[in-house]
Amino acid sequence: MDFWQRLIAHTPLSSGSSRKDFAKDPARRLHRFEKEYSQLLQAWRNSSNLARDAEAAEYIEIRLQELTNLLTDESRRPLPHPCIAFAAAKQVYIPVAKIATSSFNEWIIKEAVLFFATLIESEEEAFVENEVFSASLTNLLVRITGANSIRLGADTEARVVELAFNITTKIRLDPDILPAWFKSPQNNTQSQTPVPTQTQTQGEQQQQQQSDDHDKFTGRTQKQDFPLFYLLIDYIHHEGKVGDFARTGLLYIIEAASSSVPLEQWIVESDLSTLMATGLGALYSQLSRKLVIDHPANELPAILAFSDYQHPKSNYEIISSCAFEFRSHLDTFLSHLLFWQDVLNHCRSVEVKSTLLEHFQVIFLQQILYPSLLESSDIDGGSSVAVLTYLRRILESVDHPDIINLILHYLLALPDIVASIPSDSRDAVSAARKRKSMDLATIMASKGEATADPLLFNLVDLILACLRSHSHQTVFVTLQLVSVILKRHHRYAVTTLLYTESLLGESTYRTSGAHQQEVEYFMSLAETIGGQDNFDEIYDNVLKDTLTRLENHSCSIKLVTPKTSTNNHKLPAIPDTLPGAPRDVRSHTLRPDDPLLNIALDRLQTFFLNHVETNLSLTEAIFDLAVCGFMHLEGWFLRHPHNYTYNDDDDTPPLPEPPLDPESPEYAEYQKNQSMQECHRRPKWIPSTLPRLLTILQTLCDEVSAYRETIPRFDGLLQQRREAFQIADSASTPVPTRPKNPTSQPSGAITTPALERTAVQDSRNSSRERLSGLEGLAQRIFSELGTPSRSGSPRGRKDTNRSVSDRSTPVPFASRDHGGGPAIYDTPIRPPPFGARSFSPSSASSVQGSWDPSKGDAAIATQAMAFQAIDQSILARRVGLPPPAKGLRQVESIPFSLDKQLPAKPEGVPAAAAVEGSKLGDDGQSESWTLLSEDGGTDISSPTPAVAAEEKDQTVSVSHVLTNVIVLQSFLFELASLVQIRAGLFDEVRFA
Repeated sequence: MDFWQRLIAHTPLSSGSSRKDFAKDPARRLHRFEKEYSQLLQAWRNSSNLARDAEAAEYIEIRLQELTNLLTDESRRPLPHPCIAFAAAKQVYIPVAKIATSSFNEWIIKEAVLFFATLIESEEEAFVENEVFSASLTNLLVRITGANSIRLGADTEARVVELAFNITTKIRLDPDILPAWFKSPQNNTQSQTPVPTQTQTQGEQQQQQQSDDHDKFTGRTQKQDFPLFYLLIDYIHHEGKVGDFARTGLLYIIEAASSSVPLEQWIVESDLSTLMATGLGALYSQLSRKLVIDHPANELPAILAFSDYQHPKSNYEIISSCAFEFRSHLDTFLSHLLFWQDVLNHCRSVEVKSTLLEHFQVIFLQQILYPSLLESSDIDGGSSVAVLTYLRRILESVDHPDIINLILHYLLALPDIVASIPSDSRDAVSAARKRKSMDLATIMASKGEATADPLLFNLVDLILACLRSHSHQTVFVTLQLVSVILKRHHRYAVTTLLYTESLLGESTYRTSGAHQQEVEYFMSLAETIGGQDNFDEIYDNVLKDTLTRLENHSCSIKLVTPKTSTNNHKLPAIPDTLPGAPRDVRSHTLRPDDPLLNIALDRLQTFFLNHVETNLSLTEAIFDLAVCGFMHLEGWFLRHPHNYTYNDDDDTPPLPEPPLDPESPEYAEYQKNQSMQECHRRPKWIPSTLPRLLTILQTLCDEVSAYRETIPRFDGLLQQRREAFQIADSASTPVPTRPKNPTSQPSGAITTPALERTAVQDSRNSSRERLSGLEGLAQRIFSELGTPSRSGSPRGRKDTNRSVSDRSTPVPFASRDHGGGPAIYDTPIRPPPFGARSFSPSSASSVQGSWDPSKGDAAIATQAMAFQAIDQSILARRVGLPPPAKGLRQVESIPFSLDKQLPAKPEGVPAAAAVEGSKLGDDGQSESWTLLSEDGGTDISSPTPAVAAEEKDQTVSVSHVLTNVIVLQSFLFELASLVQIRAGLFDEVRFA
């Protein structure tokens, strides 16, 4: 019949064109929408159980999809929109929500969610302002995400949370929408208050009241007031876009509380703060209680690969820091902590913010974080490493001043200051916050457990105790924590972690003559180590890095920001809203008896025996002590002006005779010139007046000179180590893992220090895990580097006969990663040709004289391999600290022989400085040698008993010493740049 009607009416029979005409016609579109809707209702009513009727469920899903497509298509077309109007007038969303909630079918639920999302996006008929619409959608969201619902897929779950987020976006743009989704709890509270009966006793009434208070505290009676709010809270811990939508939507609701007093009061009385604090505590509790800091086998930093680094052992109880599960848990915890920060940044209500911070302190700080610090120990295998690492990551991640103030104020046991917090809210909100605080205190007191007090043992006590630990991992993670506090939160360390003295005036500043003298002193110490590189460019890079670090320090803004006296602008104060925050930092200096400084200097004395990670963190911490612009260096870092003494017979030209009239301008000019001349004079360099830091640095450089005299080819091996670091830094490919059978190497492979140490460690039944990435790195570097000749180096020397003492330029340094990462050089070099070797002048001439061109390259390669084997045997030997300089007599060098036969103990060595030799035995194992003192024991000149006992019999490989020498030279350049940059940036040098 339809065919004849179209034929008579001369309408086209094409289905495609009819669909287009149908879509353009609002009446036909409405007719189809009504038809689809009636078929949907009929199918739903005819099916008794959609969960078991798959055919009916599929039919309903198709009908919902058609309805959604019609609404989507209509919203893109010009007015009128009869389908959307029909959906609003007939309240189509009510049966759609009921069908989805009763179906227990994910596909129907997904289509229902899309249907509601289409209505909201249409922005017509005021759906989001309609209380009936909000009730239907809220019921749908609560039912499909509740405990009794089916498990939704990831895509459906994301659509549900995105729909809730879209609603919060509408509320944020138009606060008038809020009443449709949030019901004021006043009427509900009055209607739900139980009336005590006459049969109830007084005890039963009190118990009922306590139960009601607890239920109110946990939010059980308030979820019905704002279900959308709690729906978002349930998803804030999720990863991916689901968590992003939930967290952002919750931030929008909290931001909207500033324009709605009922919502602000409701948030204060809700369990938002409780859920966020307990959730943060739960995530923290998931972190491993015991931890060891490690690096992946294929990503071992070069600076650790060329040392005596050993992979720490981990098991089911002690977790490695590079384990995927641990890093995932830590990232989740830190992301939730950043969400706390975002909430406080978006929250404009002082009362809501105070409630959140109060729960953060009581539930997380007092109940979880501080007890974990208090219970940590080195004896049980890594709990101190774990908690100090977690605290460092917390302080590195958080920037909000209120959270930082809460954490450090409590852990450092700073005195509490009671102050009234101004509030712009109504009295009802303030009363609600007070009731919430009392509820929290009551619940905490009901536990009956004694809470530890930081007044007895605070973070400073823990830091000082861990710095004296025998575990190198505990020491270097503690030093990393100290560096974070000094760099990011220095004002909290001035009166707690450090022993400081306040200073007034500029009389304590060093003079220009003393300043030049001290900078030259640091440079001269670096020059004693020697080197062959382009030091001007390298030192310029050091100066730039130091300038950046000084300018970015938290205390430098007042000193670096230009003065704006014209408009009398004031620098912004730190926006702390909580009482008890330390005052702004003022001019101060570090007392020489400061415990932290002296423990760090004790560790510095055994620099060459320390682990490389410890030295990186140690030098970083010492540098950070002197970064603050308000910290005066005179007295503990540099010489104090009160100790300056001058020579009477110096070459200073005399000034002309002073004018006779003291009141004349000429006399004032004479006094100014006299003062300038005095400041330009260089004080006498008296070792007894030097700070302990300068004395220890001089001692370390003397030890380098002692190593140079006793270790064969010390300078050549040191230069190879620098170039190896530069090649490792320039290489972009990851470090390959070690082959399973290291003995089955090609004939041209190079034996590395790591390969030689493998045999020694295996013979001593130690772990082989430490070499998994080390050999691959060294194999690649040495295959590219060979053993470079001094003349063949890209920055080689023009005069190969120049002695070490003639070197007057600094050396390249390893710019440290703050986390103890690999050495990074600023000037990468081109790898020299394979087979080249660094010869001494005598050995170079002998090799060149014995070379026969007829033998070709084979002879050169054989000779190079022999020299490389000798180098590796030297690098694998074990050494201790040299004896003190004042007790040294003639120290005989270790014999250098190409047949690898070194005497076990050289003859003729004085008893004051006996040297045990080393040789390669028949079994291929390297026997250790060490520098001994007069009594035959290893001389460890450390004033700290704990450190002395730890280092008494310790020896390290020559390879380890070379790496630490490069770190020391890097440190000396940084100290020189620090003194030089501070002089100009902070204007702390006196010229008159």
